Amino acid sequence: MNEHEKLNYVEFSANNLTETKDFFISAFSWSFEDFGPEYTAFSGEGLDGGFFKSEQSSSTNNGAALLVFYSNDLESTLAKVKSSGGKIIKPIFSFPGGHRFHFTEPSGNEFAVWSDASV
Repeated sequence: MNEHEKLNYVEFSANNLTETKDFFISAFSWSFEDFGPEYTAFSGEGLDGGFFKSEQSSSTNNGAALLVFYSNDLESTLAKVKSSGGKIIKPIFSFPGGHRFHFTEPSGNEFAVWSDASV
Protein backbone atom coordinates (compact mmCIF):
# COMPACT_ATOMS: atom_id res chain seq x y z
CA MET A 1 0.00 0.00 0.00
CA ASN A 2 1.31 3.42 -0.89
CA GLU A 3 1.39 5.80 2.05
CA HIS A 4 1.71 9.57 1.79
CA GLU A 5 5.29 10.75 2.46
CA LYS A 6 6.58 7.29 3.48
CA LEU A 7 9.52 5.51 1.89
CA ASN A 8 8.16 3.50 -0.99
CA TYR A 9 10.90 2.40 -3.39
CA VAL A 10 14.67 2.01 -3.57
CA GLU A 11 16.89 1.74 -6.65
CA PHE A 12 20.38 0.28 -6.89
CA SER A 13 22.96 0.24 -9.63
CA ALA A 14 24.17 -3.09 -10.99
CA ASN A 15 26.95 -3.80 -13.46
CA ASN A 16 25.61 -7.32 -14.09
CA LEU A 17 21.83 -7.52 -13.78
CA THR A 18 21.74 -11.27 -14.45
CA GLU A 19 24.22 -12.16 -11.69
CA THR A 20 22.57 -9.74 -9.26
CA LYS A 21 19.12 -11.21 -9.95
CA ASP A 22 20.44 -14.78 -9.65
CA PHE A 23 22.04 -13.92 -6.30
CA PHE A 24 18.85 -12.49 -4.75
CA ILE A 25 16.74 -15.33 -6.15
CA SER A 26 19.09 -17.91 -4.63
CA ALA A 27 19.87 -16.20 -1.30
CA PHE A 28 16.51 -14.58 -0.47
CA SER A 29 13.95 -16.18 -2.86
CA TRP A 30 13.17 -12.86 -4.54
CA SER A 31 11.37 -12.61 -7.87
CA PHE A 32 11.93 -9.95 -10.50
CA GLU A 33 10.13 -8.26 -13.36
CA ASP A 34 12.33 -6.99 -16.18
CA PHE A 35 11.64 -3.66 -17.86
CA GLY A 36 13.94 -3.87 -20.85
CA PRO A 37 17.60 -4.93 -20.81
CA GLU A 38 18.77 -2.28 -18.34
CA TYR A 39 16.23 -2.40 -15.49
CA THR A 40 14.71 -5.06 -13.26
CA ALA A 41 12.30 -4.60 -10.35
CA PHE A 42 11.47 -6.53 -7.18
CA SER A 43 8.45 -6.21 -4.88
CA GLY A 44 7.07 -7.72 -1.71
CA GLU A 45 10.46 -7.76 0.03
CA GLY A 46 9.74 -5.25 2.78
CA LEU A 47 10.49 -2.37 0.43
CA ASP A 48 9.91 -2.48 -3.33
CA GLY A 49 12.73 -1.49 -5.63
CA GLY A 50 14.85 -2.19 -8.63
CA PHE A 51 18.30 -2.43 -10.18
CA PHE A 52 19.44 -0.32 -13.11
CA LYS A 53 22.43 -0.98 -15.37
CA SER A 54 25.47 1.00 -14.18
CA GLU A 55 29.14 0.46 -13.48
CA GLN A 56 28.78 2.08 -10.03
CA SER A 57 27.90 0.33 -6.77
CA SER A 58 26.55 1.30 -3.37
CA SER A 59 29.00 1.10 -0.45
CA THR A 60 29.17 2.62 3.00
CA ASN A 61 32.83 3.41 2.19
CA ASN A 62 31.65 6.02 -0.30
CA GLY A 63 28.85 7.34 1.91
CA ALA A 64 25.95 5.30 0.56
CA ALA A 65 22.98 4.33 2.68
CA LEU A 66 23.04 0.78 4.07
CA LEU A 67 19.95 -1.36 3.66
CA VAL A 68 19.73 -4.04 6.34
CA PHE A 69 17.88 -7.37 6.25
CA TYR A 70 16.55 -9.04 9.40
CA SER A 71 17.15 -12.76 10.07
CA ASN A 72 15.88 -15.15 12.73
CA ASP A 73 18.98 -17.31 12.10
CA LEU A 74 22.00 -15.15 11.26
CA GLU A 75 24.44 -18.01 10.63
CA SER A 76 22.02 -19.74 8.26
CA THR A 77 21.49 -16.51 6.32
CA LEU A 78 25.26 -15.94 6.17
CA ALA A 79 25.70 -19.44 4.70
CA LYS A 80 23.02 -18.75 2.05
CA VAL A 81 24.63 -15.43 1.14
CA LYS A 82 28.03 -17.12 0.70
CA SER A 83 26.71 -20.12 -1.24
CA SER A 84 24.77 -17.78 -3.55
CA GLY A 85 27.87 -15.82 -4.54
CA GLY A 86 27.86 -13.00 -2.00
CA LYS A 87 31.12 -11.80 -0.45
CA ILE A 88 31.26 -11.31 3.30
CA ILE A 89 33.02 -7.99 3.90
CA LYS A 90 32.36 -7.77 7.66
CA PRO A 91 31.97 -11.09 9.48
CA ILE A 92 29.37 -11.45 12.24
CA PHE A 93 29.95 -8.91 15.00
CA SER A 94 27.93 -7.73 17.97
CA PHE A 95 26.42 -4.30 18.44
CA PRO A 96 23.93 -2.96 21.00
CA GLY A 97 20.76 -4.91 20.29
CA GLY A 98 22.15 -7.90 18.42
CA HIS A 99 24.62 -9.19 15.86
CA ARG A 100 25.11 -8.53 12.16
CA PHE A 101 27.33 -9.02 9.13
CA HIS A 102 27.87 -7.05 5.91
CA PHE A 103 28.13 -8.48 2.40
CA THR A 104 28.29 -7.43 -1.22
CA GLU A 105 26.25 -9.02 -3.97
CA PRO A 106 27.81 -9.79 -7.38
CA SER A 107 27.49 -6.20 -8.65
CA GLY A 108 29.30 -4.87 -5.55
CA ASN A 109 26.38 -3.31 -3.66
CA GLU A 110 26.78 -3.54 0.12
CA PHE A 111 24.00 -4.83 2.37
CA ALA A 112 23.86 -6.04 5.97
CA VAL A 113 21.90 -8.67 7.86
CA TRP A 114 21.13 -8.38 11.56
CA SER A 115 19.49 -10.48 14.23
CA ASP A 116 18.44 -10.03 17.81
CA ALA A 117 18.65 -13.80 18.35
CA SER A 118 21.68 -15.41 19.99
CA VAL A 119 24.47 -16.45 17.66
